[in-house]
Amino acid sequence: MGIVTGLLKAQTWERVGKSGRVGRKDDENDKKPAGCWHSLMGTCISSRSSSSVVITTAAESGSLNNGSKEPPVPQTRTSTGSSNSESNPSTPKAGGELKVASQLLKFTFNELKAATRNFRPESILGEGGFGCVFKGWIEENGTAPVKPGTGLTVAVKALNHDGLQGHKEWVAEVNFLGQLHHPNLVKLIGYCIEDDQRLLVYEFMPRGSLENHLFRRSLPLPWSIRMKIALGAAKGLAFLHGGAERPVIYRDFKTSNILLDSEYNAKLSDFGLAKDGPEGDNTHVSTRVMGTYGYAAPEYVMTGHLTSKSDVYSFGVVLLELLTGRRSMDKNRPSGEHNLVAWARPYLMDKRKLYRLVDPRLEFNYSVKGAQRAAQIAHHCLSRDPKARPLMDDVVEALTPLLNLKDMASSSLHHQAVQSMRLSRHQRMTNGNGQLPSKNGPPRAISKDACIPPHSQSPRHNGK
Repeated sequence: MGIVTGLLKAQTWERVGKSGRVGRKDDENDKKPAGCWHSLMGTCISSRSSSSVVITTAAESGSLNNGSKEPPVPQTRTSTGSSNSESNPSTPKAGGELKVASQLLKFTFNELKAATRNFRPESILGEGGFGCVFKGWIEENGTAPVKPGTGLTVAVKALNHDGLQGHKEWVAEVNFLGQLHHPNLVKLIGYCIEDDQRLLVYEFMPRGSLENHLFRRSLPLPWSIRMKIALGAAKGLAFLHGGAERPVIYRDFKTSNILLDSEYNAKLSDFGLAKDGPEGDNTHVSTRVMGTYGYAAPEYVMTGHLTSKSDVYSFGVVLLELLTGRRSMDKNRPSGEHNLVAWARPYLMDKRKLYRLVDPRLEFNYSVKGAQRAAQIAHHCLSRDPKARPLMDDVVEALTPLLNLKDMASSSLHHQAVQSMRLSRHQRMTNGNGQLPSKNGPPRAISKDACIPPHSQSPRHNGK
């Protein structure tokens, strides 16, 4: 199915537009710190902060990602149509079958303890619902620990027994990432299951998460890098939906789960919520609602019916975040702008107003056609009708040409016209003779070299 043009007439879904997790507990906007694991007598012990905060792990984000807990959705959804149910034996379950791929390395707890320097606090990369993630070093082709700075750098995720995720998610990670291999999926190197210890060993992603670069860094991501990341993440989802032996629904697509290597190549991480897709005549998978508010598709939250088009909606949200530099949910914004999708939807198909959407930190250093096409793609991905959303293969095809566009807004006729309009208005305000009107006395002269105020040099960007 191709990406078609046209306006979406249905109103924006907002009833589930609250900040925080659906099922799992996570708010992308909370800034409170969270407790971490500490090394005590050689044993990892969880310390809970009184603020009940969850932070996405660094194996998932590469840096701390703050979030507050939200009440879980307690009920289990049931299907009234054709579906794959939660009891599908191929879907990982708590205490379910662990399908270890042959290439995965099996580590002992002591090996990982030594690799992370006794799980010391200085080795912590981040913390999430699963537990803490530590930086470690192992030999290139084995499991033995090596001196820091040598061998292979890895990220070691340790299960927190009191955490929000447990054995079920740990099994899902091993089963899915152990069998799925793609340049845009994070690589699972090995695991440790010893007594009650559950650990996972991943490739280390030096640039951390997209969430960190997009929202927590002072320097904005360049436009070309944003499009490169969008394309890489789209390729990862397209592989899961159609390139794997059996379709996989990711179910937790968001900026904190998109990791970046040294060249800003995007890789999807955290497969704890992933599900096998429907097969045969089944149209969807019925499951308990899990995910993150602001990213979860409205029909999935309302019915519990999960399809690959649920991931497509989430991709549309992330593409919108890349375009605008805004979070999917942000209660710190003015009223009417808390929900990114609801705020942005009226601008997505209007070329004249599109500049209001683009991240103002880019300062017109973006492709005009690229922004227009990215907005169109996001518009179709965010359709309230799941059947109207494109396939991820189509999204990949549509995004690919955007990497080579050179029509920067800073040199466009539109930008020059806007600048000219601003300058003319400024001249009118100065009575056309280089003097500012004054209420107390004669006009006040200004220098010809005086700078035009920044707000007079550019159009109002991003609703600000």
